[in-house]
Amino acid sequence: MPTQKDRSKKASHAAEAKEVPAEIEETPMAEDERSGNPLDEVMSQAERAYAAYMDAERQVAKAYHENEMQVAKAYKRAEAQAYRSYESTVSKAMKDREEALAKAAKAREEAIQQAEESYRSSEQLASSAFDASVAEAASSRDDNIERAWQARDNTIEQAWQIYSKIAR
Repeated sequence: MPTQKDRSKKASHAAEAKEVPAEIEETPMAEDERSGNPLDEVMSQAERAYAAYMDAERQVAKAYHENEMQVAKAYKRAEAQAYRSYESTVSKAMKDREEALAKAAKAREEAIQQAEESYRSSEQLASSAFDASVAEAASSRDDNIERAWQARDNTIEQAWQIYSKIAR
């Protein structure tokens, strides 16, 4: 089965074969050349056809080479664009990460500050409650001691009164 390359060669040969007679007709021949040896004429036509074939082959090779160069340039452009896109994405991701870390650090500092303020407030409330409880307990103690002292004094007074009634 003929390959694509073989088919394109056959097509180019067929195209060249069609072009060759046009070239042959274009070149005017002298009357004595036409009457010359038919083998020389066929040989001349073959040489011109071969020259046309070689020229066409060079043109095809040149076109393939130019296409290859264009494809290579397109690849290089795409590769450069991919690298630029990658660098841009990485740069943006780093910037986003730094911003997120800065926000997190700020939120952390604010939370620490708020916690410290809350702690100081709670500590102050606890100290105030402690002081109030201690003051109330001291007052209650003093009142109880005073009442106990009064009760003692009353009891001693009563005991002396009873003793003095008995001792009289």
